[in-house]
Amino acid sequence: MKLPRAALRQCSRHLRPQNNRPLQPRLQSAKSIIPASSSLSTPWHPSRTYATTTTTVSAADLEFGQPVYETHPHMLQPGELTPGITAQEYHERRSKLAFALPENGIAILASSELKYRSGAVFFPFRQDSNFLYLTGFSEPDSLAIIQKTGPKPGDYVFHLFCRPKDPRAEQWSGPWSGLQAAEDVFNADFTGDIAKVETLLPPILRGASKVYSDITPSTPVTGSLITTLLSHLHLPPAPLAGLVHSLRAIKSPAEISNMRHAGRVSGRAITSAMRRSWSSEKDLESYLNYAFTSHGLSGPAYVPVVAGGARGNMIHYVHNTRLLKQDEMVLVDAGGEYGTYITDITRTWPVNGKFSPAQRDLYEAVLTVQRSMVSLCRENVSLSLDQIHRATEAGLREQLTLLGFDLSGGGKMDVLFPHHVGHYVGLDVHDTPGYSRGLTLRQGHVVTIEPGVYVPVDDERFPEHFRGLAVRIEDSVVVDVESPLILTTEAVKEVVDIEALRE
Repeated sequence: MKLPRAALRQCSRHLRPQNNRPLQPRLQSAKSIIPASSSLSTPWHPSRTYATTTTTVSAADLEFGQPVYETHPHMLQPGELTPGITAQEYHERRSKLAFALPENGIAILASSELKYRSGAVFFPFRQDSNFLYLTGFSEPDSLAIIQKTGPKPGDYVFHLFCRPKDPRAEQWSGPWSGLQAAEDVFNADFTGDIAKVETLLPPILRGASKVYSDITPSTPVTGSLITTLLSHLHLPPAPLAGLVHSLRAIKSPAEISNMRHAGRVSGRAITSAMRRSWSSEKDLESYLNYAFTSHGLSGPAYVPVVAGGARGNMIHYVHNTRLLKQDEMVLVDAGGEYGTYITDITRTWPVNGKFSPAQRDLYEAVLTVQRSMVSLCRENVSLSLDQIHRATEAGLREQLTLLGFDLSGGGKMDVLFPHHVGHYVGLDVHDTPGYSRGLTLRQGHVVTIEPGVYVPVDDERFPEHFRGLAVRIEDSVVVDVESPLILTTEAVKEVVDIEALRE
């Protein structure tokens, strides 16, 4: 296989790195970025500088579309493309996907688009999770192509089409990385201007045996063009998401480390919030968002639920605008994000710091079941999330019966426990959509376990002293062979620990 630009690369995805050096961002190559036509063969040097026709510019003095180690050493370690995830790991992910493709198969992924809140006001850009998982590249108007070239792991070519540098446009919108950085930082084999993809893509596709893509005609920037081109070439695309999700579902040690950090910081923030007296849902929400960010997370992972009293019966209540009453409980579903990996936590506690008898009884019933279900998150019991859900429902039924609930007759448990006990978590809160909860849990799966009981205010079928109470307890849990790893253990959940926080 011919390797382009071989003289300029210290390590290639197609050859074992010399001295077992792992794949690194190729900013090390002293390749020119200004102007692009310069021809250089400068050897690798750890200062990672760019050569130009007149001077040498340190990478630390350049602007990229996202943090890199040279510009953000406070956020990234050497070799990382995103917090905690190295260029080597991104290469290995592409390699695994390519290995799963048929001979001469091609996978095509489009980036997300910038989304607008109103008029010219936009949201912070968030990359498509599958695109990010395979590239580490976090810019809109981009196209990634992974082209299988042989039968062995690592036999693939990575194309990354994106926006070229444009100083005039970047003066208004902020920096983006450009074509040279697509090669030198993100390790693309070939790059090109996304505006020229109409001419760049056909030669790649003509040799394809099968194309995998989730691009549709409505996909921004390139969707209509690509679907038309595939139709003309008689290459109807097969769905790609399932292949990528099967890789994303099993987390690497680095991914688990990111999620553990998010869980640790988020758990401590929630425990800290329990120590304080809050008068409104909004104040509590604001405190958590600040605590996540001020302790090293990028911010909240999702819009939090902060529900006082009977509002906890609304599973995704996110208005968070009401005042809190001292004799009620508050249900908080909130977690932070680190390196785009999230943690998902729910805790319920008394606003005044001490459970009433009814609150304590219902809380302990849910906690008993939650502890038991967390213990089942291990490979050696060979259970799926669906099976754990059924066990959860049986456990809650038993606990509620002991509290005097009459659950005879149909439909009562669907009222009291209306949601599934858990879901996968990772780059997304509800990670890998479409990945079945009926699959047996394996080492490296990360799931939530979140039983809850929601007693309607005005339903006379249930004991009066429990009406209007809502309790949910949720942890993010890594499945291991013999025992689970709880990522969110710093958020206290035992009654004695919650009450001791105010003493």
